Amino acid sequence: MKLLRISALALAATAAAGAASAGDWTGGYGGIQLGYADVSTNVPGVNGNGAVYGLTAGYDYDMGNWVIGAGIDYDWTDVSLGAVSVDNVGRLKLRAGYDTGPGLAYGVLGAARVYTSAGDDSGWLVGVGYEHMITNNVSLGGEVLYHQFNNFLGSTTDIEATTLQVRTTFRF
Repeated sequence: MKLLRISALALAATAAAGAASAGDWTGGYGGIQLGYADVSTNVPGVNGNGAVYGLTAGYDYDMGNWVIGAGIDYDWTDVSLGAVSVDNVGRLKLRAGYDTGPGLAYGVLGAARVYTSAGDDSGWLVGVGYEHMITNNVSLGGEVLYHQFNNFLGSTTDIEATTLQVRTTFRF
């Protein structure tokens, strides 16, 4: 809960800071992210939550009112699902959003790979986010992603994860 309050405060500070420029979203970016993950399974009593932190990179193309892009994230986590620990999550994402000048509201669709102490498996994700230019090269944003890993490692276990993260990126 404390992490959620910090995330909300960071996004509020972003909105209050105002825009550095009209915002051209075309170009590459790289940055860091911090957040919270809530993980559940269809196995009774096997659920977990905890912090996630990692790196993000990608490229956006600004087409006037609309922006499209692709990105990659890699996060480390401390989530435990009983005897199994969730160690890392990698994501390949496509995003499309509305350019408000200094702000970008967007949707995300992509693939995810989860690395656990029991083995690794792939799934899909969907989400929404908002990013705001603080300066011409620095943006601050937040993102909520829903992940689904069906039949984990060929079993009948399904895993769902929701992450909420704030991020700072350097745009080049």
